[in-house]
Amino acid sequence: MDNSELIKEAKLGSAAAQKWLFDQFGGKMLMVCQRYVKSQEDAEEILLDGFYKFFKKISSFTYLGDGALYAWLKRIMINECLMFLRAKNVFTIVTEAAAEEVPLQEEALDNLSAEEIFKFIVQLPVGYRTVFNLYAIEGMTHAEIAILLSISEGTSRSQFSKAKILLQKLLLQNDIKYVKRKSQ
Repeated sequence: MDNSELIKEAKLGSAAAQKWLFDQFGGKMLMVCQRYVKSQEDAEEILLDGFYKFFKKISSFTYLGDGALYAWLKRIMINECLMFLRAKNVFTIVTEAAAEEVPLQEEALDNLSAEEIFKFIVQLPVGYRTVFNLYAIEGMTHAEIAILLSISEGTSRSQFSKAKILLQKLLLQNDIKYVKRKSQ
C-alpha cells in the first residue's frame, strides 16, 4: 500500500494505517526532535505528541506526494519542539560572554559528517541550538526565525554566528582534527 492509500485509510480512522505511517516516519521524526531537545525521553514524548496532532488534523491534509507528507510531519515536529522549549521556559538567548570570540574557520564544519555535527549540535545551549537548527538545517531565513521565536532578525543572526563559534570550540576541545574531505 502506498502513502496516498495509507493517508486515506488513516483519515478514516484505521489504526493499522496510522501505525504503518508512524513506523515509516517515526525514526526520521525522532531525529528531528533530538536536534532540538537533549533528552531522549523528551524527544520521544514530543514525537508522540506530534503524531497525535498529525492524526488529529489529518483530515485537513491533502496528499500531494511523499515530499509534502514528510514536510508537513516535519513542520509539526518542529513546532512541537518549539512549544516544548517555551513551556519548559528553557529557551533563552545566550549572551556573548557564553561564547567568547574565536576566529572561525568556515570550512571546519563543512568537512564533518552529519553524524559528527549532530553530536556537537545537541551540546549547544538551547537558544544557539534552536537558531542553528532552524537556519542551517531547516533552511529558514533569519527573518522567518525572528518571527517564529519572537526575537529580532539581528539576534537570530548573532545566535547563529555564535553557535558556529561554539561548535568550533567544542570540536577543538574534543581534539577533532580538521581534514579536508574530498567529495566523491
